[in-house]
Amino acid sequence: MIPTRLIVAFFRDWGFRLDLYLKVNARLGDIPRRWQWITEQLYQSGIGVLHVILLVGTFIGMIAALQAGIALSTVGQQDQIGTFVALGLAREMAPFITAIILAATVGSAYAAELGTMAVSEELEALEVMSIDPLRLLVLPRLVALLVMCPVLTIICNIVGVLGGGFVAQAQYHVSFDLYMELALEALRATGTWIPLPKDIFAGLFKAFVFGAIVTVISCSCGLRTHGGALGVGTATRRAVRDSIIAIIISNYFMTWIIYR
Repeated sequence: MIPTRLIVAFFRDWGFRLDLYLKVNARLGDIPRRWQWITEQLYQSGIGVLHVILLVGTFIGMIAALQAGIALSTVGQQDQIGTFVALGLAREMAPFITAIILAATVGSAYAAELGTMAVSEELEALEVMSIDPLRLLVLPRLVALLVMCPVLTIICNIVGVLGGGFVAQAQYHVSFDLYMELALEALRATGTWIPLPKDIFAGLFKAFVFGAIVTVISCSCGLRTHGGALGVGTATRRAVRDSIIAIIISNYFMTWIIYR
């Protein structure tokens, strides 16, 4: 049996996060006035992790090509590596890996920054000065990740496909031109409802949702921090843990809805 207090704590946490998300959405009209803070967060959440995305994305594409080549070479179809790598990256791997990286780097930073402000009573000081912490602190972070998560996903897709092409040519003697032709051809299929490449749109939609998940969970953990330095560490760990769990669960349901 699960203790009642754990169930209550679970619903209290997620209720606070849902309430935070709705309150921040109600403040979207303040985006033009917060552009300076948004620009700063765009730099920290984008340029600050770009090198990680480039490195991890490249090797993810190389690993995908290697695994696809091993399976396809047994039936003499290694020419199709480009199709498998492109679809795998666009649909699942690129948005998922990008979100995990952002949760571990940017999300943990959000939780630590807001948590430090919470335990040092800076949030209360802002409220005393009639400054809304959600407009000043949470809104710019949410907008930044809603923009940067899809952008970084596109970059991860590009370097991943290029990395896979290198492996396909070097390990399985598939010409790079043929690899790229099949990769691009696989991504041209449009959806029924939206006249856009379905797999690319699906991946970017997932990235957009993941960006919101990471921001809301990380900021909520930071805002509710208590207990000094130990509490900041606990909030940061909880932010990363809950973000990754939410990413995995939401990814399943979005994939089921999009591709059923």
